[in-house]
Amino acid sequence: MVKRTLTLLEIMIVIFLITIITGAIGYNMKGALEKGKIFRTERASEQLREIILLRLAEGHEMSDILKHLSKHVELSGLAKDPKSIVNDGWGVAFEIKPNRTRDDVKVISRKLEAHKAKNDPKPRDRSAEEDDI
Repeated sequence: MVKRTLTLLEIMIVIFLITIITGAIGYNMKGALEKGKIFRTERASEQLREIILLRLAEGHEMSDILKHLSKHVELSGLAKDPKSIVNDGWGVAFEIKPNRTRDDVKVISRKLEAHKAKNDPKPRDRSAEEDDI
C-alpha cells in the first residue's frame, strides 16, 4: 500500500483556483449590491414624495414637513420603516426641493445621481431637469 501526499505545487494550484472563484463571486456580488441600492433609492424616493404630497394635502406647511420630516413620515403610517425611508440606499439623507410654482416636490439622491453619471456613457442635459424644480 502506497501512501500518497499532496505536493506543494498541487496545494498552490488549489489555492489559486479558490482565489479566482472567490474573486469572481465577489465581483458579481458587488454588482448585485449596487443594483439593490439603486432599486431601494428609487422606491424610497417615490414613497417619500407621495408621503410629503399627502401631508401637504392634509394642510401641513411645507416648511414644517421639511423641518420634521421623520415625524411626518411616521405619522403618515405609510412607511414600514419610517426612520430609514428618509435615507437613500447608501444611507445618505435625501435632498428635497419644493416646486414653487405648483404643489409638488422633487426627492433627490446625490449618490444615485453620481452613480448614474459615472455609469452613463453620454452626458445628460441638466438644464432641462433643473427647469422642473
